[in-house]
Amino acid sequence: MTVTVADVVHAMDAIAPPHLAFDGDRIGLQLGDPSQPVRKLVVTLEVTPAIADRAIAWGADIVVAHHALLFRPLTEIRWDKPRQAMVAKLVSHRVAFFAAHTNLDCAWGGVNDVIAERLGIVEPEPLEVTVRDRLVKLVVFVPASHVDAVRQALGDAGAGHIGAYSHCTFGAPGTGSFKPGPGTRPYIGKEGKLELVDEVRLETIAPERDLGRIVQRMLEVHPYEEVAYDVYPLELTGRAFGIGRVGRLPAAMELAAFVDHVRRAFRLPHLRYAGRPGARVETVAVLGGSGSGWIPHALAQSADVLVTADVSHHQAADAVHDGIAIVDVPHAALEAPVCERVADGLRHALGDAVEVRVDVDGVDPWRFV
Repeated sequence: MTVTVADVVHAMDAIAPPHLAFDGDRIGLQLGDPSQPVRKLVVTLEVTPAIADRAIAWGADIVVAHHALLFRPLTEIRWDKPRQAMVAKLVSHRVAFFAAHTNLDCAWGGVNDVIAERLGIVEPEPLEVTVRDRLVKLVVFVPASHVDAVRQALGDAGAGHIGAYSHCTFGAPGTGSFKPGPGTRPYIGKEGKLELVDEVRLETIAPERDLGRIVQRMLEVHPYEEVAYDVYPLELTGRAFGIGRVGRLPAAMELAAFVDHVRRAFRLPHLRYAGRPGARVETVAVLGGSGSGWIPHALAQSADVLVTADVSHHQAADAVHDGIAIVDVPHAALEAPVCERVADGLRHALGDAVEVRVDVDGVDPWRFV
C-alpha cells in the first residue's frame, strides 16, 4: 500500500485534532502535495537548517514538527539568509512539512501529558479547559442479523465513548416496515411488496465533529440499500480538552528535591527555579512552552508549583509573592520528549510502509556552563 502525505495528515489529525488549536495558530500542511507518496518521515520539535539538511540527505518525504515552519507571513525568500534558504531547500527537494502546535499541546497524550508522565504526576487534568466536545445521539435501525457488525463499526469509528468506556450502545428490538419502490434492489423483500422485518433500534452517542466519519463507517457495514437513521443534538457535553495539566505527586516533597527530580527527568545539568527550597510540593501544574500566562490558572487550581518555560524575572517574582513556586525548564527541553510519542503514533497508524525517524539534535539553542 502506498502511503501519501494525505495519509500522514489524517494520522496527525487523529493524534492532534485540529479543532483543538488556538485561534490564529499556524498548523497543518504548510509545504507539499497531499497526493505525494511518503516512504520516509522525520519527526522533530522544529526545523532548523541542520535538521532540514539531514532530512534531505536521508531522503525524507515529509517533516512533522511541533513548531510551525511558516508562522509569520514571508516577505522574501533569499538564498543568503539561512532560515529562508532552508525553506527553499525543502521546496526544491519536494520535502513536505506539517505542523501540530497548540492542538498537540491540548490533545490527550500530547505535549503536556508527556511532561506529566515524566514527572510522575497522578490523575492529571487540563490546567485550563479550552474545548469540550459537543455530543449527538445517533440512532440507526438494523436488521437483527447485522446488529453486532454495525455496533462494532460504530464503536471502532469513535462512537459510544462514555468516560473510560468505549463501544457503549443500547439496542431495543422492534418491527420495521417498508415497501421497496420501482428500480430498488432491497436486501430483504421484493419490489412493490410491504415487508415487516425484525429489527433493532441501536443508539449511541458521538462527538459532533466526528459524526460524518462515524456515519460513513456505519453505512459501509449496514446491509440496507437505504439506511434509516436519526441524529439528535444533546445538551450533554463530551470530553474536555485543554492547555497544561495539573495533578498531584504520589508523595509530597520539598521544592528543592522536586526541582532536582525535574532536572533528572529532562536530563539537564542545571535548572533554575523560584521559590523557597523547603516549601512543600504536592500539587503540580505543568505547561509546555511559554506558560507564564497560566500562572493565575495554576494558582486557582491550588498548585504548589508550575513547571513551564520562558518565565521572566517579574513574572517569577510575582508568582512567588502570590504563593506559587516556578520551575523554568528550557523551552525545547520541556517539549522535545513529545516527538517520540508522535513518532510512535505515526508508526502505528502508517505501518511498515513508512520509516519514521526522530531528530531533535540541536533544536535547543541554550547551553550550560
